[in-house]
Amino acid sequence: MAARRSRIPATKYPVERFTLDNGLRVVLTPDRSAPVVGVAVLYDVGIRSEPEGRTGFAHLFEHLMFQGSENLEKLAHFRHVQGAGGTFNGSTHLDYTDYYETLPSNALERALFLEADRMRGPRLTEENLRNQVDVVKEEIRVNVLNRPYGGFPWLTLPPVMFDTFPNAHDGYGSFTDLESATVDEATDFFRRYYATGNAVLAVSGDLDVAEATTLIERHFGDVPARPAPRRPDFAEPDLTAERRQTYTDRLAPLPAVAAAWRVPDPIGDFAGYLPYVVLAEVLTDGEASRLVERLVQRDRAVTGLSGYLGFMGDPFDVRDPTALLLQAHLPPGGDVDKVLRVVDEELDRLATDGLPADELARTQARMATHLLRDTDAVLGRALRMAVLEQQRGEPGLLNELPRLVGGVTTDQVRAAAATLRPERRASIEVIPGGAR
Repeated sequence: MAARRSRIPATKYPVERFTLDNGLRVVLTPDRSAPVVGVAVLYDVGIRSEPEGRTGFAHLFEHLMFQGSENLEKLAHFRHVQGAGGTFNGSTHLDYTDYYETLPSNALERALFLEADRMRGPRLTEENLRNQVDVVKEEIRVNVLNRPYGGFPWLTLPPVMFDTFPNAHDGYGSFTDLESATVDEATDFFRRYYATGNAVLAVSGDLDVAEATTLIERHFGDVPARPAPRRPDFAEPDLTAERRQTYTDRLAPLPAVAAAWRVPDPIGDFAGYLPYVVLAEVLTDGEASRLVERLVQRDRAVTGLSGYLGFMGDPFDVRDPTALLLQAHLPPGGDVDKVLRVVDEELDRLATDGLPADELARTQARMATHLLRDTDAVLGRALRMAVLEQQRGEPGLLNELPRLVGGVTTDQVRAAAATLRPERRASIEVIPGGAR
């Protein structure tokens, strides 16, 4: 008897979209179930957009956006959000930078004022720039230079897999590039990329659409219009021969390895991309997954592993080129070659024998649960919809993602596995230097 297909739950979050006269795109998602709102502003500029000689600039500029504006002094943004009982942050990704708050719904206008104010212009001074360069350098020391496996694999694998500067360079930045940044360069970066036409505002939660629209027009409507810059083409050819590199991590106590294969364009070929998202979960998510069962439980060749799409781990917020990644940590004396051979064997077995329906259904149900959980909170919903609007013009796709993941077939997963050949693989091995 065929296995019963899992029933994938769906969401029906309402979506209201409009564009202000200055080009700012707006997405509203009302949900009156709790008196809280999530506000997200996303700019279509990320690590891949920063110029040569200015590695780390996109992340540095994210820091500068918190250093005051034309109307507010340094730290005022922090004080106003926290004073209303809210939380805030920002983050830099490969293809965008976002700024966001969660606040009680009666503080919505405060958040809109703050985001509109710095959209008009952050306070770009020599003092602020030098201070934030030092902050970013310390962040690199803490998160990369002085941490075991720092930057592995999101910083260490791209230069093995890719050849072009946008895709291959260090997104955290070199100290030399950061220290030589100037206020004029920061000003030009803001004018070019932090334009109304290059931004999306998303608000989710306890809001009245008409009232929220009025507030948004009041605070953002007079932000000077600037069009979005032309987006560069980041495309480059797929690998035709395996690439492998090693490096010694002086702090790492145990060996590790990460491998990656290029996958279809997540925007232009979404239907072709989805099976790889499911495949990564089939291989590594849960105790019963293919590689966990084989490498961790049976062979004890690794102590832990994970698989995901995109170098920053979110399959639905990245443009092409991107990759399916597997990463594993090994026990003392572990054999990286053996791990890669087992991965090849399991991919071949999956491509040859296929995937039982119950195994696929179990994986898809777990993926749907994760998707629903990630957007249950109003801020998670606002952030997801902002990205979907920015990259696809389809914020309502958030409601469809669980169903689309659930629609991937065993034949599609099997075909995806067949493309992950050794000659298309890039891998980076960490040689431990911290055991002695």
